[in-house]
Amino acid sequence: MSSDPAETWARCLLAIEKKIQKQSFQTWLQPTRCSHFDAEQMVIDVPSSFFAEWLDEHFFSLIQSTVAEVTSLSPQISFFVVEEDGSSSFPPLSKPEVAVPSSYTFPQEDDLNLNPRYTFDSFVVGNSNQLATAAARAVADAPGTTAFNPLLIYSGVGLGKTHILQAIAHHCLQKGNAQRVIYVSSEKFFLDFIDSIQNSKSSEFSKIYRSADLLLVDDVQFLVNKETTQEEFFHTFNTLHQNGKQIVLTSDCPPSELRGLEERLVSRFQWGLVADIQPPNLETRIAILQKKAATDGIELPREVITFIAENVTSNIRELEGALIRLLAAASLTNQDITLRFAQDLLKDAIRTPPSNITIEAIQTAVCVHYNIPHDLITGETRKREVALARQVAMYLAKALTKSSLKTIGLHFGGRDHSTVIHACKSVQEKSKHDMAFREELDKLSELCQYTGT
Repeated sequence: MSSDPAETWARCLLAIEKKIQKQSFQTWLQPTRCSHFDAEQMVIDVPSSFFAEWLDEHFFSLIQSTVAEVTSLSPQISFFVVEEDGSSSFPPLSKPEVAVPSSYTFPQEDDLNLNPRYTFDSFVVGNSNQLATAAARAVADAPGTTAFNPLLIYSGVGLGKTHILQAIAHHCLQKGNAQRVIYVSSEKFFLDFIDSIQNSKSSEFSKIYRSADLLLVDDVQFLVNKETTQEEFFHTFNTLHQNGKQIVLTSDCPPSELRGLEERLVSRFQWGLVADIQPPNLETRIAILQKKAATDGIELPREVITFIAENVTSNIRELEGALIRLLAAASLTNQDITLRFAQDLLKDAIRTPPSNITIEAIQTAVCVHYNIPHDLITGETRKREVALARQVAMYLAKALTKSSLKTIGLHFGGRDHSTVIHACKSVQEKSKHDMAFREELDKLSELCQYTGT
């Protein structure tokens, strides 16, 4: 296999072209280039962050399997945005793109690749992100002097972790609260470290990262199972913390769930404050859409904003993606944005749940999922696994049907409304601290809504 990235990628494209429709290939794959390829890393250049996001969501598995098939290697695949005018009309991916330049330079204050839109002023605060935002503002106002050091913010994909992280950087640079700001992804930290070893610049690497007044590291879960990099990060962390410098991290899960991360790092990540961001509620989703429309100077009918907010509930990225798609289509077709236009355009992306979901159907779905007989979920047994399933079923009944608390209680062996309230609160609390349970709950909710159970 040739070591030339362009030739390697050309071979991969030939294989991919045979596996997908011609139009899809010409639209999404043909414009791409490969700027770096080896056994560990493959960097694919794309024309925009929207482009990168689409490839990541729709073609990543195909690209990964084809690269393995053609090269017999399984490198880490990253998308790097290369735009001719240096600007972007779409928000960047929540995961910062990774590049491997031929002549590497360490991060400098004037080259942090910060998105100018990612500020505190543009961030919509709701119940789902209130604690994380308040802590981030406190850190930005007085880095290294609060009890929130380190500050670790975790959430699922597309909920605003990167926005908050970059907002801290913007604020500190504008107010002069930190002279030396470094903002990187953990993947970038890893690549910097590898490059320093290859080029005998380990001491320079350590000096640069350990001289930061404010170190912001996105997606620290990428450090998992990279033992030598973890060792370096451990010493960097210790040096900064001991010198009173501020550290802010983001992750896709709590530190305790980062399997493959050294215990001493997990412990240090928990020294300060660990705050999570939950999916936004309806009111927050409406506020996000209104703010984005106002920022772009676009007037949208209230019913259109409400329609999108009610039907796109998973994360902010998909919410804004639906809005971008709507605006683009209206512009291209020269049509007014009406509720009917939005419903027709987004009908493939938005699955409307049936209005006749029953409590019995929810009970059946939950019993099948937990492998529990139906009579136990409505009975008196208090075995842990049965009690959890019962609480989950009550929670979903409250969330997915219009039944009253009293009616829900009657379907679970005649329990009163206070029992249903307690069950809902217990499930909500558990989902805040247990990401695996939260994902399980989301899948169950989707099963109940969209499979006709």
